[in-house]
Amino acid sequence: MNTALYLAGQFIETTQKIKVVNPYNQLLIAEVSAADENIMLQAIASAVHAKKSFATFSSLDVSQALLVISNGIALKKEEFIATIVAESGKPYKYASGEVLRAIETFRMAAFEATRLPHELITLDDAATGKGLMGRIQYRSAGIVAGISPFNFPLNLVAHKIAPAIATKSPIILKPSSKTPMTALLLAEVIDGAGLPKGALSVLPCSRAVGDILVQHEDIQVLSFTGSPEIGWDMKNRAGKKKVVLELGGNAAALVLSDANLDHAVNQLVVGAFAYSGQVCIHTQRIYVHASIFEKFLEKFIAQTKNMNIGSPENLETDFSCMIDETNALRIEQWLSEAKNTGAEIRFGGTRKSNFFDPTIVCNTQKGIRIYDEEVFGPVVCINPYDDINEAIEQVNNSRFGLHAAIFTEHQPSIELCYAELEVGGLIVNRSTTFRTDQMPYGGVKDSGFGREGIRYAMMDYLEGKVLVF
Repeated sequence: MNTALYLAGQFIETTQKIKVVNPYNQLLIAEVSAADENIMLQAIASAVHAKKSFATFSSLDVSQALLVISNGIALKKEEFIATIVAESGKPYKYASGEVLRAIETFRMAAFEATRLPHELITLDDAATGKGLMGRIQYRSAGIVAGISPFNFPLNLVAHKIAPAIATKSPIILKPSSKTPMTALLLAEVIDGAGLPKGALSVLPCSRAVGDILVQHEDIQVLSFTGSPEIGWDMKNRAGKKKVVLELGGNAAALVLSDANLDHAVNQLVVGAFAYSGQVCIHTQRIYVHASIFEKFLEKFIAQTKNMNIGSPENLETDFSCMIDETNALRIEQWLSEAKNTGAEIRFGGTRKSNFFDPTIVCNTQKGIRIYDEEVFGPVVCINPYDDINEAIEQVNNSRFGLHAAIFTEHQPSIELCYAELEVGGLIVNRSTTFRTDQMPYGGVKDSGFGREGIRYAMMDYLEGKVLVF
């Protein structure tokens, strides 16, 4: 078990430590070396030094390195799964899925690295451009700072690092202090890929030390995944950097009267309760046509009762603990507030330490946090609606806009929602949590700024340079 941080091609032990605790059994897993200000500045200086040598890599060099990383993750698949389960409390089946996605993410980046955008443009449609052409090539914008959260400790790290490598951009990653070991295991794999020293540093550290990345002038791109309050504050202080923010949401699903109820329930129970709802596109609000509301709710409760609840190490577990008791207590407080306004808890609603029951709430409305804010926990609000335009208005009446879902076979309703819903993505007949790693992923309003997804993230890491001839 590697507990050393990764500084520009070297694993280093430090006296400052971050304690990593298993959320399920509260046992100490390890004490991981933490970076101080001097180490962070060394990483930045090494990244500056690596820019020139990295730029000499061919597309083939970069693509092959990314394939080495993809294959390296596959070879260590079970070790990655075990590490994710231990430090995040994510059930085995979801941790396994995350590792498979990370393998794909680096493979996709290997493909995209061979087709960096370039273009020729005619200039003679301007009076001064007669006889001239323009050639535009896109090159690395510079050093990337990546800051990643606890809930996808491998694949969200991959979505910072893979586009950086594909664009030959040195990157410094600050992983979540709750889940740093998965990122350090990935650094072990990347260390064998033949990249220039300084092309990658993985530095667990305090928020104060990580904040150096936000304002340092030698960082050209900041990619952050986390809370809206922290993210927008970072953008305000980032100066001249390019900024990409993935800041979570309050995802809603519409179940129309013609929906296949069993399919919708199967999809949305997973959307509501996978990884205890600690997913940015967790299904938090469900609006069901009034004509099928009671039947949907009955099936939804029955399906929730059938989930396998227990240790995340168990291959059959569907539902386990939250990341810590602080967040479980927050949800308990939000639910208490909701009950005081007339909300009805139809299932669940109890907490023991950092375990919170899968919880179904009805009769929720604007003005309570369990409905308005990102709950980031195992709570779903289910309400009836009569008219689709009314439902669209309710979905949009939120400061978030990441994903939404619709369950119907009625194409005009799909097109109406696609046109009217204020979200970054609309998913048809699948949960709001559906995502593949090549699709553009991000939101509007307080849900973020820019897009992840390999090719789309790469564009944020690149800048165009024109040659007139």
